[in-house]
Amino acid sequence: MSFERITEQASHYRHLEKMPIEELLININKEDASVPAAIAKVIPEIEKLVSAITDKMLAGGRLFYIGAGTSGRIGVVDASECPPTYGVPYGLVIAVIAGGEKAITQAVEFAEDNRVEGWKDLQLHHINDKDVVIGIAASGTTPYVIGALEECRKHGITTGSITNNPGSTLTQVADFPVAIEVGPEFVTGSTRMKSGTSQKLVLNMISTAVMIQLGRVEDNKMVNMQLTNEKLVDRGTKMVMEKTGIDDYDKAKELLLKNGSVKKAIDNLNG
Repeated sequence: MSFERITEQASHYRHLEKMPIEELLININKEDASVPAAIAKVIPEIEKLVSAITDKMLAGGRLFYIGAGTSGRIGVVDASECPPTYGVPYGLVIAVIAGGEKAITQAVEFAEDNRVEGWKDLQLHHINDKDVVIGIAASGTTPYVIGALEECRKHGITTGSITNNPGSTLTQVADFPVAIEVGPEFVTGSTRMKSGTSQKLVLNMISTAVMIQLGRVEDNKMVNMQLTNEKLVDRGTKMVMEKTGIDDYDKAKELLLKNGSVKKAIDNLNG
């Protein structure tokens, strides 16, 4: 069976420039609505990847995302949100993007085409066999990502991949591949749309499930979240009140701020 790049197939819609705005929005939304169903088909593969990540992180390892362009930026978003949401240290979940920090906001020409730079960028973080690396690429053919995963395999580092083209090279070089077939994009080849949405949803699933397995969530609450703004302080205060039975808001808030997190406030009160 030959490899077919579904993400580059022509859109099912024609003459977009002639569509009324309402029709454009309805059709984009219709396409977006198909993404969760595509993800549902690969939950068994996602489960295997989450289990592998959890095992490694419980043993002291880290989680890396590596990608280029949109895929790299989506990895940056997910990694950067783990510390404030779950109170884990920066450096536990790390995003590596082709072209470096500049590429987060600007396109860096040909950065994704370099097959050796991905591994070099991972080495800057002293990558080792305790870690897990997830390569993200809608096409599944990005040299920067493929080269990095190939080197990881040579060094005994566990790898996963998130792509939107089943049978791509990236799926073949990953230990735990996840290929989400979302079909052609509304605008032909614009993989920041359905493909990007699917990657964001799957990374949400992976990081959330892993953090729950690591004990960073109790019941359904973010008990380890960082108190970085008044909204989160208010939410945390109400959690402390609920968990401890304290009915004085100001007292609960004082306890929270003194301890720095909901979990520590509750543990120290009970201890």
